[in-house]
Amino acid sequence: MSAGTIHGVGLGPGDPDLMSVRAHRLVRGATHVAYFRKAGRPGRARTIVEGMLRADAVEIAMEYPVTTEIPLDDPAYAECLSGFYAEVSVRLRDIARSGADVVVLCEGDPFFYGSFMHLYTRLRDDVPVRVVPAITGMSAAWTATGIPVTWGDDVLTVLLGTMPQSVLARHMADADAIVVMKVGRNLPKVRDALETAGKLERAWLVECASMAEERAVPLAEAGDRASPYFSIVIVHGQGRRP
Repeated sequence: MSAGTIHGVGLGPGDPDLMSVRAHRLVRGATHVAYFRKAGRPGRARTIVEGMLRADAVEIAMEYPVTTEIPLDDPAYAECLSGFYAEVSVRLRDIARSGADVVVLCEGDPFFYGSFMHLYTRLRDDVPVRVVPAITGMSAAWTATGIPVTWGDDVLTVLLGTMPQSVLARHMADADAIVVMKVGRNLPKVRDALETAGKLERAWLVECASMAEERAVPLAEAGDRASPYFSIVIVHGQGRRP
């Protein structure tokens, strides 16, 4: 019996209409569907495909053992997640070796800061693995601002809100256009770093890009309200124009 294929399927930023034709076809035809989620939550990826799955599809919820309970720089964090990814990979590998295909739902693009990458590196040498690229969340975010993000020779810098404030500020000062991902509870730190870099007035906060609850406002006017984890901060480039 030949092995089945594990498909890492990028779903895009959140709006089902922004899924690719290939992703849509694979999701609707899948007999086994896997997705990451926080314990007790439906999971954003699973929410995106609500109403698309076959009635007989076998769902495999991969629940993170930790999210923010352990600091990212604590060795215990990497150790815990490494064991989790290894365990999940074995489960998906066994399904594929039985001859069945598995569709792994991935928010955004599977190869852009996604959890699927950790499965891919553990599975690719054992069973067939295919990746379906997708529109990234940052693309939907800068579109939500209604302002082009890069002009001419602008260099785009992508940062993570989990980085130390001093490191953020240094990269921001050197950047033309900026995307800051994984904002959430890190928003005050991101705002302070942008102010230090002299770019706060050009920054926008985008929450839930492409979804029904989408909100895009200048960061300086956003106030101190809590921001969702998947919020993105955008600083548009000011490069040369014809």
